[in-house]
Amino acid sequence: MSAKQIVALLNSHIEGDEEQFLSLALQVAADEARAGRHAEADRLKRLVQKARDRKREAGGAGGRSPIPLARPRGELQEIVHSAYPKIILDSMVLALPIRAKLDRLVREQRERTVLRDHGQRPSTHLLLVGPPGTGKTMTASALAGELRLPLFTVRLDSVFSRFFGETAGKLRLLFDQVAQVRGVYLLDEFDAIGASRAEANDVGEIRRVLNSVLSFMEEPNATDSVVLAATNHVEILDNALARRFDEVIAYEVPDADGARAIVQRRLGKLKLPVRVWTAAADLAVGLSQGELTRAADRVVKQTILDGDKGVSPELLCEALRDRQAARGRFRRGA
Repeated sequence: MSAKQIVALLNSHIEGDEEQFLSLALQVAADEARAGRHAEADRLKRLVQKARDRKREAGGAGGRSPIPLARPRGELQEIVHSAYPKIILDSMVLALPIRAKLDRLVREQRERTVLRDHGQRPSTHLLLVGPPGTGKTMTASALAGELRLPLFTVRLDSVFSRFFGETAGKLRLLFDQVAQVRGVYLLDEFDAIGASRAEANDVGEIRRVLNSVLSFMEEPNATDSVVLAATNHVEILDNALARRFDEVIAYEVPDADGARAIVQRRLGKLKLPVRVWTAAADLAVGLSQGELTRAADRVVKQTILDGDKGVSPELLCEALRDRQAARGRFRRGA
């Protein structure tokens, strides 16, 4: 431990900032892990976890109160957005195989101390792939809500556009935060840095950044932060990078039953009679979760403004038909 770390620990103790004290202890754990002293690092992490668990239990709510939201500082403020989502996995309509994988990750995270006591580590890295609007970003919010953790969203395309030539340094700052501040980290537009190194139009900077990410992914996760990478273009991801993830979760547009469940949930207190859905079902085919949600929102607002008590088939069909038309126009433009 460096003298600077000791001073910071003492300052946080004197000021009574327990959360800062524990975060600094995790920084020390990260340094120990990088130095190859994994037993000491794991011992520190277990002690920090026990301290936080005891603090939550003392605060009531069955230990389910959230940890304080740590906002990115300095240069990270320009590329990382922080939030505290309230939604949980039950807020989503997910295919059963996807829900099973996410439930498993949540359980491993909640019981990570037990896993470490048996020499195992919880899953922390997920790759989310699929078309736009299929629930990848919402999954990150739901996992943060389930685990009572802050959500840190990073748009990697903006990292490139604003800091080309300095990208690896910015990513180093990001992964240092992952190791120091426990949270759910969403690396959106992951293909911006994850494109195959064999691409003909590849440039030296992108290769260097990709190699840096490969190196970062191998570093010990001192805080058990959850890192989610989301992409609409899995076909261009580098194979070496994809292998670094504990799980790869593929999202698709919902089937007929899933589409109906999404629309019904979004309608809230408004019921969706069988006759209404029968009239509209064919128009929902091929629409993503996001598109179905927006169509349902339009129906809800129009129904409220019209003073109606139920959803009319004409209104729902019109909203879905407009979504299909918009989808067709964008496809032709592509």
